[in-house]
Amino acid sequence: MARSTAPFAPFEWMIAWRYLRARRAEGGVSVMTWISLIGITLAVFALIATLAVRSGFRAEFVDTILGSNAHVTVYAIGQVAENGQVDRSISAYEALAERVAQVPGVIRAAPLVRGQVMAAYQGRNAGVEIYGIAPEDLLSLPRIADPETARGDISDFEKGIALGSGVARELGVGVGDKIKLISPNGVKTAFGTSPRVNAYDVTYVFTAGRYDIDRTRAYLPFSDAQSFFNREGVADEIEVMVEEPENVRSMSPTLLQAAGERAQVWTWQDASGGFLRALEVEDNVMFIILSILVLIAAMNIVSGLIMLVKNKGRDIGILRTMGLSQGSILRVFFICGAFTGILGTFFGVILGSLFALYIDPIFGFVNMAMGGGVWDPSIRGIYALPAELHLSDVLSAMALSLGLSFVVTIFPARRAARMNPVEALRYE
Repeated sequence: MARSTAPFAPFEWMIAWRYLRARRAEGGVSVMTWISLIGITLAVFALIATLAVRSGFRAEFVDTILGSNAHVTVYAIGQVAENGQVDRSISAYEALAERVAQVPGVIRAAPLVRGQVMAAYQGRNAGVEIYGIAPEDLLSLPRIADPETARGDISDFEKGIALGSGVARELGVGVGDKIKLISPNGVKTAFGTSPRVNAYDVTYVFTAGRYDIDRTRAYLPFSDAQSFFNREGVADEIEVMVEEPENVRSMSPTLLQAAGERAQVWTWQDASGGFLRALEVEDNVMFIILSILVLIAAMNIVSGLIMLVKNKGRDIGILRTMGLSQGSILRVFFICGAFTGILGTFFGVILGSLFALYIDPIFGFVNMAMGGGVWDPSIRGIYALPAELHLSDVLSAMALSLGLSFVVTIFPARRAARMNPVEALRYE
């Protein structure tokens, strides 16, 4: 009768280690072990790299939104004016901004004037969205006051206009140049409304880190924007910044109550909700696909173990006749398969973590090797491939890989344990 032993006894580890070091005559087993190891390593590497890029892309996208836009925008519900046009302007904007600023969790509430114009410089034109804002409020926008790159001095903002780097590049202007802003809604005369054309000195050029912002946005001092857009004494909206932007939806009812009856609120999550939902769907799909990739890599362990069991049939019979229990045989072959999964997971975690940590030089090398132009910011919105390594992503990848490796190893290990020693030794 087979004598029971303590689980995972030292001799079980010793036998498993000898089986993993296959001799030349059993080279097929060794090759399958290496294939399984490389497959698990690459699958875990791909999973961690994808999770890191996913996290980095979402963080970068959200940061560019929160760093250069209002967390909440307060509008006025439109009313029909005497001329038949809908008036959405806010007349008592200072009192409204003060009421909203008193809401718990609000950092700043500031009036804003917005309008779309054409910017011109020496025969070159570009469509621009103008934001009229007070200088002290502009300084509170992180991606504008402290951008990735900047030219000029933001303290000179009151003396002219601040342009996104994409607008400046499109027009071919730099700090100190004078550009013209052309608005179709200009001075009203007896013959109709004539376009308004004003010239402003470029005092500041910023790169917010998001292509669509840098390519279309410009800032004017609030009073200059009021004059240019015929908004004397009124504002178009109230820009609100809060302490916890991720929880802004829960603040909406309180903000709406403070703003009054004619007000409505629009959060950054409302404005970018479609994109964020698309990211979540893509994240889930990518995780499922890469999980299947890990499963496929883990199935190679099954092939290697089946070959090992067939080659070691005589050894299994001898070990059983010597007194080893079915449980000991199962654990020996389980160790063989699990050890491959553990090593592959370990190397995959190292490669994936190194990729996430050194993605900038890796991406720079790939871009140089491909001759440049690998990443088009006009399509992807941001200027480089981001990555953000989270411990939770690494742990989930490790748990998935190890779990699958352990589960698939059980089946060939059980086959070895149930092998009849008489049948195994019949033809030896």
